[in-house]
Amino acid sequence: MRRVFPMAFVLLGLVGVASASCGSEANTSGRTPLADKWLSRAKQSYKSGDIDDAASAAEGALKAAPQDPEARVTAARIALAKLDYAAAIKLTENLPSSEAKGIRGRALWYSGDIERAADDLEDMLRDPAVKDTWARDVAGLARRGQGRHPFAIEGGLVASVEMPQAGPALVVPCELQGERILALVATAMGELMIDSSTRKEPAWVNLRFGDKLEVKDVPALTYDLSNLSRQLGAPIKALIGVNALRNMHVTFDRRGSQFVVRKSEPAPPPNATRVPLFYVRGGGMMVRAAVSNKEDGQTPLFVDSSAFYPLALDDQVLKRSTADLAAFRTEPGAPQPWKIGLLPYFKLGPLDLPQVPAMQGVSLAEYKSNFDVDVGGIVGASFLAAFRVTLGDAGRAMWLELDPMMQTGPGPVEPKNENKGAAK
Repeated sequence: MRRVFPMAFVLLGLVGVASASCGSEANTSGRTPLADKWLSRAKQSYKSGDIDDAASAAEGALKAAPQDPEARVTAARIALAKLDYAAAIKLTENLPSSEAKGIRGRALWYSGDIERAADDLEDMLRDPAVKDTWARDVAGLARRGQGRHPFAIEGGLVASVEMPQAGPALVVPCELQGERILALVATAMGELMIDSSTRKEPAWVNLRFGDKLEVKDVPALTYDLSNLSRQLGAPIKALIGVNALRNMHVTFDRRGSQFVVRKSEPAPPPNATRVPLFYVRGGGMMVRAAVSNKEDGQTPLFVDSSAFYPLALDDQVLKRSTADLAAFRTEPGAPQPWKIGLLPYFKLGPLDLPQVPAMQGVSLAEYKSNFDVDVGGIVGASFLAAFRVTLGDAGRAMWLELDPMMQTGPGPVEPKNENKGAAK
């Protein structure tokens, strides 16, 4: 249940404008009290992870003050979190602030408009108040990517590869530029990350899965993965981040040891539950969950497949839950002061999952200091391992299928599925 790599690495690409806060554009349009109320609600709902309400409130603010820069930036941030790139780009059009350029640059990048993304990210980086390693590396990569078509899939419609046994870790065999490697599914990352011992600078690379399917022009950043390889006892040469996962329309099934890549969006799996996702700055996978049926039981959780525990919750979130904290116990081999116990109530989207194991004592300080959402905890690999997980709706949701052999024990018990097979 140890962390796999330093938190600063997990947050790479998520920390944007150093001096920016939510909606820092100056109010030059004489915003009305009504617009102020809508805007305040939009900001609060966004921070609490209620993205649908945040979007609705932002729409109200824009109707009341359509040209207000702060309202436009707030609405654009929410649109980017929902992967509505066109809206994020339109809302920040002609706004001169570094914050607006950062949102627009990310939206352009993730939508595949790499040259325009480079323009905005470079403009943002000219601001001395901005320190953004992700933007620097991506802007340089975009400039070298003229004429490329990111994530072009050739040679087949679908490929399935067998994942080696590695506990809850989602280790995937593939080919990187013709070399057979092991990669790790890393939902905490925005991009594909390649071991810096192999490449010294960001590059455009090709990935092959199975005998035929090849994903070309994949943008890749670099990082030293030697420590990760030592911890897993295997030579991990790449991390597959959410930008790649979304574009490859993947399914991963730890219990079935299967990783699937597709050229096109898959149909909703039978007997699956759709759980909505959103993304911090377009690159950090988040989900909203409830630890009790009370009004304050809802909390946003960061999905981190490189964390090998099931769930880790903030102390304040645990106190709001119905869990018996006195029953939490230290587990052999776990770092101090970590303890593990059961959540009598846990609801992920529409999925009821009673008796889910959760960790107490895992520090979330670095997440909280670097995210613009009030992160209440982490969904780890041991939780995801209980399901066959398929990304759908261009990454805006994940379909969860519980292993039919799964019974009570180290993972969730049989859930109460409120919308089996239903596509929203």
